[in-house]
Amino acid sequence: MMHPSSAEAQQLAKEAKLPLSVWLSNRAKSNIHNLSEAINLAKGVHVVPEFLGNRAPFADPKARAIMAGLNMDKSIDSLVTLYIAGICGLAYGLRQIIEAQAEQGLTISRVIISGGAGQDPLVRQLISDATGKEVIAPSSDEPVMLGTAMLAAVAAGRYSNLESAMKAMSSFGKKYVPAETDICKQHDARFLAFCRLQSVAREL
Repeated sequence: MMHPSSAEAQQLAKEAKLPLSVWLSNRAKSNIHNLSEAINLAKGVHVVPEFLGNRAPFADPKARAIMAGLNMDKSIDSLVTLYIAGICGLAYGLRQIIEAQAEQGLTISRVIISGGAGQDPLVRQLISDATGKEVIAPSSDEPVMLGTAMLAAVAAGRYSNLESAMKAMSSFGKKYVPAETDICKQHDARFLAFCRLQSVAREL
């Protein structure tokens, strides 16, 4: 990472025996009363995380990432700000995809999330707030592996088909719903900024 406090944060995360992303999330959670308030930690920082181009909805391999609103703050808290802004940027990219699909008649009512950073309740809530959609997590911590087990169970004859295996072996866990009006307004404004920054980047 290029942030001045990244080495210190990495060391603190190592001492806590946590991945850096989990450590940063815990640090963020220690400064808020509820998960939706994490948006306030992003302050005026915006991230368009297209480091490897844009796969959807624009299919633009030349798209590039943008970070805006940075200042000279070198503290770990400013790294937390960048982390939260980055998660929001990912969520706004998902929102673009959802809206593009809706324009083509495919309405998405909820998001099913699993694996990686998606195991973090803070990330799940930010995605729900940013997209305006309910986010549901599977009860299994390893749904991909569970899916493999389902296929094996069908192949072994334990279940007659995959649908039966799914009903018997899987279930949904916690649901995350979009926050109230004030939080939604903040995300709407940040989403607009995200789209504008993205548009400007194409012109550079």
